Amino acid sequence: MDSLNPTPAHQPEFHAPLEVTDGQHSALIDDTLALLNDGVPSKENEYGMREIERWAEVLRATEKPGLAKIIQALDNLREQLTGDGATEAHDLAETLATLGAETSKVADEAAGGYGPPLAQLGKLLIKMGSTLSR
Repeated sequence: MDSLNPTPAHQPEFHAPLEVTDGQHSALIDDTLALLNDGVPSKENEYGMREIERWAEVLRATEKPGLAKIIQALDNLREQLTGDGATEAHDLAETLATLGAETSKVADEAAGGYGPPLAQLGKLLIKMGSTLSR
């Protein structure tokens, strides 16, 4: 490389923020609770996989502090469910328990009536994780 030429700078892609209304947040929580009441989503359950991806996108777009662990757990869950099947039930259970615990923390601080449904979601995720770890 010629030392007289400037080093090309990395140009990150621009992503417009995803705007989510209160009604959409409520619907997302309701949809997720309904989905999880049917059990852990599987690779074959395309609806479940789309819900995991939708949650991650919505949480990334909110840009609220304290959601990084939830986003990371969602990414881990998606990878575990879409992987080659080598994921141990214990690892999946641990991811669900982490996701549940972090969701419960957010529920404690949630405003606008989101606390109770998020707390329910957190408990459901923890319960699913403990069921899988048996």
